[in-house]
Amino acid sequence: MRRLLLSLASVSLVTGFFATPSASAQQSVNFFVGGFVPTPLDARGSFTGNRSNDVLARDEDVFSFRFDSFKGVTFGGEYLVPLGNFFEAGASIGYYQKTVPAVDKDFVDPQNRNIAANFQLRIVPFNATFRVLPLGHGGFEPYVGGGVGVFGWRYSETGDFVADDNVTIIHGNFVGSGSATGPVVVGGLRVPLGSWSIGGELKYQSAVGELPSNQGFATAPGSSVAKIDLGGLTYSFTFGVRF
Repeated sequence: MRRLLLSLASVSLVTGFFATPSASAQQSVNFFVGGFVPTPLDARGSFTGNRSNDVLARDEDVFSFRFDSFKGVTFGGEYLVPLGNFFEAGASIGYYQKTVPAVDKDFVDPQNRNIAANFQLRIVPFNATFRVLPLGHGGFEPYVGGGVGVFGWRYSETGDFVADDNVTIIHGNFVGSGSATGPVVVGGLRVPLGSWSIGGELKYQSAVGELPSNQGFATAPGSSVAKIDLGGLTYSFTFGVRF
């Protein structure tokens, strides 16, 4: 929690620094809704040498689940401050959560039923970004930029699991949570309509969370630390109010 508060304070300071020179300029509040596509399973990196330590990559060895089902709805809001005619700074918060069912690939219970569990991932991103508007403010407003994100996250596996003896079935709720920082790249297009605006946006984020070692999450052989990739692509529709 202390690390999260320090990270949020850093985001606030960065945003405040950008906003100060343009306090008298027209500002806006944007709302967005769209979809979040997590980093694909086959591109989740090698966190320990040549062996991926991402928990979902390791879970695929044991469980049958549809990774594509982690694609889900995301929404949030953003505060934007122009810095002259060709630049702007922003601070945003979003929300994403998805639960995906999984079953053990190799075992069933004594009644010949699947041994099932639910995997749930939640990400709450706080982003501070700086953007360039090649055509300036007014008319069509394409923009590109980047910044830093602080990603509050929670990952859990809840249900029935086969113990290490490959015989005993246990019921459990294994949870990891925390915050991680990483880069954010953004691009989009806005169309002003008086004091309103509409548009579309793509945003890429990259970050990795570390799961607790005492919960028994799947890891690469020889490693005791499981990771969860928080990266992915967000595509969204935006609606803004200028003031």
